Amino acid sequence: MTTQKLFLTFFGTGLSPKAPSTVATIAALLLGFAVLHYLGMETLFMLTFAVTVIGVFEVNKYENATGEHDQEEIVIDEAAGMWLSLMIAASTATAMSYPYANMLAIVLSFLSFRLFIVWKPSTIGWINREVKGGLGVMMDDIIAGIAGGFLSVLILMGVEKLF
Repeated sequence: MTTQKLFLTFFGTGLSPKAPSTVATIAALLLGFAVLHYLGMETLFMLTFAVTVIGVFEVNKYENATGEHDQEEIVIDEAAGMWLSLMIAASTATAMSYPYANMLAIVLSFLSFRLFIVWKPSTIGWINREVKGGLGVMMDDIIAGIAGGFLSVLILMGVEKLF
C-alpha cells in the first residue's frame, strides 16, 4: 500500500468491507480523543487543518490517477470532519457543570456528525453533489463536522438546563 493510499484510507480503515466511513469515523474519534486528552485542543486543531489541506491535494491526485470521484475507500475527509465535531463539542463540555458532560460530548459529536454525513442536508448535500475534486470530497465533511459540533453544543446546553 502506498503512503498516499494509507493516508486517504485513514490507515486502511476505508478498506473495511462493511461501512468503511463509519469504521473510519470511529477510528478518527478514538485518535482525536487521544490527541485531545494528551496533546490538547491546539494540537488537534492543527492536525485537522493539516489533514484537510493535504487531503484536498492528495484526493485531487488520486482522482486524476483513477478517474473516479469520491470513492468509498477515501475516508480521510471523515477524520477531519469528526475531529471538528469533537473539538466543538469538547470545548463546550468543559464549561458544563453536570457530571459526564465530557463523555456525553464525545458520544454526541460522533452521532451528530454521522447524522449530517448520512442525511446531507442543504449546503452539505449541494457541496457533495456539485463541487468536484478534493475540495468537494473534503468540504462536505468539514461542514458536516461543524454542523455536528453545533448540534452537540445545543444538546449539551439543553441537558445542562435540565440539571
